[in-house]
Amino acid sequence: MSVKAFKLVSAVEREMLMGDKSYINIECIECCGKNLYIGTNDCFIYHFLLDEKVSTAGKITFVATKQLHKYLGLKKPVSELKAASALTRLLVLCDNTITLVNMMNLEPVPTGARIKGAVTFTLNENPVSGEPFCVEVCIISVKRRTIQMFMVFEDRVQIVKEVFTPEQPCAVAVDGYYLCLALTTQYIILNYSTGVSQDLFPYCSDEKRPIVKRIGRQEFLLAGPGGLGMFATVDGISQRAPVHWSENVIGAALCFPYVVALDDEFITVHSMLDQQQKQTLPFKEGHILQDFEGKVIVATNKGVYILVPLPLEKQIQDLLASHRVEEALVLAKGARRNIPKEKFQV
Repeated sequence: MSVKAFKLVSAVEREMLMGDKSYINIECIECCGKNLYIGTNDCFIYHFLLDEKVSTAGKITFVATKQLHKYLGLKKPVSELKAASALTRLLVLCDNTITLVNMMNLEPVPTGARIKGAVTFTLNENPVSGEPFCVEVCIISVKRRTIQMFMVFEDRVQIVKEVFTPEQPCAVAVDGYYLCLALTTQYIILNYSTGVSQDLFPYCSDEKRPIVKRIGRQEFLLAGPGGLGMFATVDGISQRAPVHWSENVIGAALCFPYVVALDDEFITVHSMLDQQQKQTLPFKEGHILQDFEGKVIVATNKGVYILVPLPLEKQIQDLLASHRVEEALVLAKGARRNIPKEKFQV
């Protein structure tokens, strides 16, 4: 039984990005407020401003206005982008090096501060340093079986810790002192302050792409064996039942109360409240699915789309209209903190 939870709306058309240059592909995206950044395979960063327009009939569209684009001077793809808005910096991973650039003009910081030897990186959204003008960055190092923690300031970087892992790490998410890691054969939780680690469950990274995602304080979402989306806390336990994904999930995102997953052909939407699949949207050639401050964005090699959630009150009304009272009650109770009080009473 389906619920209309999201609508797929185009944000950046291919012509805006590549014109008639068909060889250009989108490698990564970052969204911070209205700022959308796109990294491409030919070493460019594009900056767009995204405006949300709502028609009188309530239809949502997005207008993307190109601000500028910048060539990074290498023959390598831009593989990851992360915004640190408190520092007005964009962290750019290209050719195993993280460079700091200004969010507005895309110019590198004058000091030339950078982090070398990074395979992939992530930011700690629950930082431990207490420094307001600093972001904590965790990298998987090019050195075998090594994770490094850095403090990144406006114009300098400082290594804080180097941690060795039992097997080669291939994906990481951070919460406070806890690292949730996908290793070659299993997922683990590792406290980088104490060095204590805990095995979660086995997983073969050679066969499938691991997914490790922080979804809240001390909680992660992982692509488990048998096509399961598994939840795990930093204590190594699961407080929620898993959701049933397809075997070949490429990416996952959270937009409470839903878990959204992307595979080769579809975007699927599962409820965290009853684990049921609520919606399926056909989506071919997608290779990125991420959520940014509650905004869920998907991308193909050529275009960027936004999954716009329908108001929860509307979803509840639709469920009641189709006599699915039990589901409507589960959604209303589970999503209570996201519904204005007077509407919840009704």
